[in-house]
Amino acid sequence: MSKHTIVIMPGDGIGRLVMQEALRVLDAAGFDAQYIEADIGWDFWCKEGNALPQRTIELLEQYKVGLFGAITSKPKEEAAAELSPGLRDKGYVYSSPIVSMRQHFNLDICIRPCHTYKGNPLNFIRCSAQDQIEEPFVDVVIFRQNTEGLYSGVEWSHPDGIVYEALRSHKKFVKSFGDVPRDEIAVSTRIFTRKATERILRAAFSHAATNGYKSVTLCEKPNVIRETSGMMYNMAKIIQKEYSGIELRNTNIDAQMMWLTKNPEDYGVIVAGNMFGDIVSDGFAGLIGGLGFACSANIGEKAAVFEPTHGSAPKYASFETSIVNPIAMIESACMMLDYLNEKALAARIRSAIAAVILEGRVRTYDMMKMKGSPDVIKNGAASTRQMGDAIIKKVTSDK
Repeated sequence: MSKHTIVIMPGDGIGRLVMQEALRVLDAAGFDAQYIEADIGWDFWCKEGNALPQRTIELLEQYKVGLFGAITSKPKEEAAAELSPGLRDKGYVYSSPIVSMRQHFNLDICIRPCHTYKGNPLNFIRCSAQDQIEEPFVDVVIFRQNTEGLYSGVEWSHPDGIVYEALRSHKKFVKSFGDVPRDEIAVSTRIFTRKATERILRAAFSHAATNGYKSVTLCEKPNVIRETSGMMYNMAKIIQKEYSGIELRNTNIDAQMMWLTKNPEDYGVIVAGNMFGDIVSDGFAGLIGGLGFACSANIGEKAAVFEPTHGSAPKYASFETSIVNPIAMIESACMMLDYLNEKALAARIRSAIAAVILEGRVRTYDMMKMKGSPDVIKNGAASTRQMGDAIIKKVTSDK
């Protein structure tokens, strides 16, 4: 009997392609697990009106750990137009399955590490004061509150009734929007709770303390978004008192996006609400090679799901030979291993990835700075499979 049972959700587009490589690498490293494939993604929305079927939720409820590939998401009207004819005009509304998973299982702690791999030609470089090229080492971990804020889904178009009256009870709403017709108003709420805010802050400070980081940077906007960002900043100041060796920094999201290309090596752990955490994590991912290297964990008290942060990129899924970079998916599998206390296996795989990148003989099209097309293979880029093979070769040579 296998030691672990993992619910795998390849999803759409390139999700299946990168998932296959992650599973091959896990097998090569000796991870003792059985995999149960679950339904998720665009096809199930079109056929069933639900991109996250109840049967998949039940599998995650049973086995607690999921490995997720990628999904296709489209705006409201486009999603409705692609429903099977028999399901149209019956009240089905598309919602992102990964967001639904986060909310259903309260996967409120999102962790997104951004770590420089030496030898990666996509690493951020800058010019020094002496006109020399510098390549700062980036080692940042973003903690993103995953279930609240602007992604909570509490929204209205042309609000009426008690919702509209509640809005009108705020004097600033009356002043700025009181004369705007209701059918011209759309509202998205940004709700923070003390419990969830405290959990993400404590997770960030605990990670910093455990892993030797010297600072935690709160990346919000408390000088303007005073109630939600302000609450988070005030709570961070209280919690920081329990971690005397860790500095609390406070940066605004807009300024942070400018500073991250000036001095990215100065940051350690960053913590933010849902939307700002999403933004800043993509910004730092750009410094280490882009979404082909961006992994993440979604962790709750009773379940966890691990995923790359890239999308399904359907045009690449149709290529005869897959060209996409599987490293983000493989790194996400490593985060899963850490969560399962299989840290030695995770370290071995990460060392193999580092060795392949440093060696430089196997590079996917993004690492060669090519435009994504089927021609990249004949021009020297490695396929998805070849990158997986190279990592497996390093993993097995270290056994």
